[in-house]
Amino acid sequence: MFFRKKPRAPKPEAIEITETNFKELVLDAEVPVLLDFWAAWCMPCKILGPIIDELSGEYEGKAVIGKVNTETARSLASQFQIRSIPTVMLFHKGKLKERYAGVVPKPNLEELLNAYVDENVATQRSN
Repeated sequence: MFFRKKPRAPKPEAIEITETNFKELVLDAEVPVLLDFWAAWCMPCKILGPIIDELSGEYEGKAVIGKVNTETARSLASQFQIRSIPTVMLFHKGKLKERYAGVVPKPNLEELLNAYVDENVATQRSN
């Protein structure tokens, strides 16, 4: 007897942020934005990447979770003076609020996101 496997739901993936969509998706965003600056050859980036992808699914509608490939978005990497990767940045209301170099554990990223998501929700309720 053969068993049919249920199709798996597609895994969430973070949005690719480029020079073209940066203003629209990051600076003009109404919700907090978490960016992962990475490169394909970077081993620590390969550790952080799946965590960033998981967060994109968990925070869908509450925050924008994106990845910036420093090899293809060189002007963004230069603009933000990325000296080591991975570098994680959090933007809120168009402004850079937090910046971390290296692999940041998922609970720390969740705590960071929750603080800004909660602030965003409180602001929306008061308006």
